[in-house]
Amino acid sequence: MKRRTCLIECMETVKDPFFTGFEKRIKENVYITEHTNMIYKNTAWYKSLLNAEKSCIKDNKIKKIHYKFEDGREMVEEYNIDTQVLLRRSWKLKGKLGGEGKWQAEIGDPIPEVSANVEVADLTECKDQPILTRRNTRVNLEWRIRNLPYPIDTYSIKVDNDNKCIIVSTTNKKYYKKLEVPELQRLNLKLQQANVQSSHNFNTLIISYKKPQPLLDMEKEWFEELKKVKPIKDIPSECNTQ
Repeated sequence: MKRRTCLIECMETVKDPFFTGFEKRIKENVYITEHTNMIYKNTAWYKSLLNAEKSCIKDNKIKKIHYKFEDGREMVEEYNIDTQVLLRRSWKLKGKLGGEGKWQAEIGDPIPEVSANVEVADLTECKDQPILTRRNTRVNLEWRIRNLPYPIDTYSIKVDNDNKCIIVSTTNKKYYKKLEVPELQRLNLKLQQANVQSSHNFNTLIISYKKPQPLLDMEKEWFEELKKVKPIKDIPSECNTQ
């Protein structure tokens, strides 16, 4: 009896140039995608995070990580343990004449400066000035600029890869700002205009930038890496001061 030829056997024996080239292109695309998404591991930023001296404090649902880098810089990050989202990142600035330096927020609300010489007139003058804050969500980088009363069609929001920033301006020439995107600069990623979205509510301009896949991959892996840093102190929720 003549044996039937299996379709799989035919595919294996036929050396069609089309199928051979197609298979090769698929393998090349998979390699390029994986290589691109893992490229953050070769950046100076990722290596500096790995080599930094790290300590951890858990406060209820917040994990606080203190970094001391090899060059002497200090950074503190705060993560929501449930969502794994970075809530705050602050850098310690060098103090004048060897004094204690101040902390500056990169992500999260600005750290208020206490001064005994603030005039009431200065407070009145500043309260209506535009105030910029940074936010971080699971999928977006976000900027919020308060005290901008103009309608949404007044604003122009353009990426500028030459200066590695997002430029915000108004048609009435009342506001102009360059928004730095250090997360992308550290991974050597270019800005994409298609990733920018904006909205305007209650005198606040909200600008969102969709995180590229390499940044998402790094954030996911880094949160897992931070699990290796054992907390030096756990603060029970019932002991938190209000």
